[in-house]
Amino acid sequence: MCGITGWVSFGRDLEAGQASRATVDAMTATMACRGPDDRGTWFARHAALGHRRLAVIDLPGGRQPMTLDTPDGPLALVYSGEAYNFTELRAELAGRGHRFATDSDTEVVLHAYLEWGEALAERLNGMYAFAIWDSRSDKLVMVRDRMGIKPFYYYQTPDGVLFGSEPKAILANPLAEHVVSLDGIRELFAFIKTPGHAVWEGMREVEPGTIVTVSRAGLRTTRYWALQTRPHADGKDATVARVRELLEDIIARQLVADVPRCTLLSGGLDSSAMTAIAARQLGQAGERVRSFAVDFVGQAENFVPDEMRATPDTPYVHDVAAKSGTDHRDIVLNSDELADPAARSAVIRARDIPAGMGDMDASLYLLFRSIREESTVALSGESADEVFGGYQQFFDPEARAASTFPWLVQVRRHIAGGRDGVVEPGLAAALDLPGYIQDAYDTSVAGIERLDGESDFEWTMRKICYLHLTRFVRILLDRKDRMSMAVGLEVRVPFCDHRLVEYVYNAPWSLKSYDGREKSLLRGASRDVLPDSVADRVKSPYPSTQDPAYVARLRDSAREYLSSPGHPVFDIVNRDWLARATAPGAEATMASRYGLERALDLALWLDMYKPVLKLS
Repeated sequence: MCGITGWVSFGRDLEAGQASRATVDAMTATMACRGPDDRGTWFARHAALGHRRLAVIDLPGGRQPMTLDTPDGPLALVYSGEAYNFTELRAELAGRGHRFATDSDTEVVLHAYLEWGEALAERLNGMYAFAIWDSRSDKLVMVRDRMGIKPFYYYQTPDGVLFGSEPKAILANPLAEHVVSLDGIRELFAFIKTPGHAVWEGMREVEPGTIVTVSRAGLRTTRYWALQTRPHADGKDATVARVRELLEDIIARQLVADVPRCTLLSGGLDSSAMTAIAARQLGQAGERVRSFAVDFVGQAENFVPDEMRATPDTPYVHDVAAKSGTDHRDIVLNSDELADPAARSAVIRARDIPAGMGDMDASLYLLFRSIREESTVALSGESADEVFGGYQQFFDPEARAASTFPWLVQVRRHIAGGRDGVVEPGLAAALDLPGYIQDAYDTSVAGIERLDGESDFEWTMRKICYLHLTRFVRILLDRKDRMSMAVGLEVRVPFCDHRLVEYVYNAPWSLKSYDGREKSLLRGASRDVLPDSVADRVKSPYPSTQDPAYVARLRDSAREYLSSPGHPVFDIVNRDWLARATAPGAEATMASRYGLERALDLALWLDMYKPVLKLS
């Protein structure tokens, strides 16, 4: 896992100019958190590549940018991520005459491009974002993994392109304007993650499962993978067995590393199944799994059930750790840490935007920072809810019937007042979030294929599954990547393996809920390795602190901005709403708490990034 960046310019000599070298160095330096172990740059006349390395496989041999000479000119690669099938690809390439100087997956990817060109993407199993400068034809090839696990951005210039793992790398180049328009603000509040959208004007994401090629002829985009509808022929028992078979193979592949690794354990079905299988696999080699969980001071003792979370995580975490014999540690956070402006600043800097996840962003960042002291690689249960159907909205009649993104039904119930009320009224009218969201929804569902003979109910559930796998999960994957890489921790997501995603997506909902509950297939495939308490536990989302002191700290911080009425945050935030939310005796609802977090994030982002706002 690393940070990559680069600059292609067909109108200038990047190799000769000292200014361009200094600029590429600055772009590369922004990725230091993603790659604390090494740095490197490579220059050609019309291309420059930068790399920051987090060494995970072949520690001495995987330095980048990596080059490969050919009779017609060199290939140069910057690569972030992991190819979990690199061993098989290496053997196949060796059989075709390729010779390797290292044991790294990076070199395998470079030789695979030499052998198969852009078609190499279809052969990779993993999480990756990489760029290859092919000097044989003066073209840049940018490739992103199928599910969008690794982030990848680009910005077209008049004579080429800038790219990077994160927007901050691109924004370090003077050619990139720091502008956010109405559409960018819409993305900040809509909670839908429009494919390709990057918030910053002129900037785009390389979409998941996509190749973007840049040459003198311009920019060309090719999709090499998309979620497709196919018949599912297996019955219940065969489907459960196939899910287990896939999980065993996926987890074994993702445990491969030359550095300390661990699992993220929440006590839910997803992370517990993953941890238990990993523990059994490593136990056969005499090794214990290390596991980590987040908790809050007083959470277990003072926990109050609500509609979202019926139980605290910690007792279930400890049940799994005991049954699987993991070397476990709880990371216990307090409200001062969660509300600390330094933590909020680190989160904003990591994400480049005020993404609006509040204490769940801060706690994830602080959790990862503690884990990084002991491990370099962590396996996460992220995306299992999207794959297997775990969220409340999968079972909510209102969400099933809604002609919108199903998770927004939950948003409206719990935090709509904080999302809508916090925005300055004139801006809220200009944003027209309902219209923006509806257009995005209509576009999203238009691309879903219906299976011949599929019932209306199964078709409804297919759409809900598709939207979670192609929209919602990308919000969470981006969050997970940014918070982990901010501290140089590589997080792997076994449930995002495209083989598992494709297989389970096409299983009918009647199979996904065969026991009348959420995630039936995963429960059936892992019950034998789980404590009954966890196998039977009702889904509980990522934890959020219930400590009233946290909200009090938010209000104190917000009042500081109210004392500065000229602050640019009030171009976005409704000052009257903020005054009411921070008034003595104001009710601390989920909506008001969310609004306070959004206001503070926006204010800090404006201070840090100083974007030019185009709000008309």
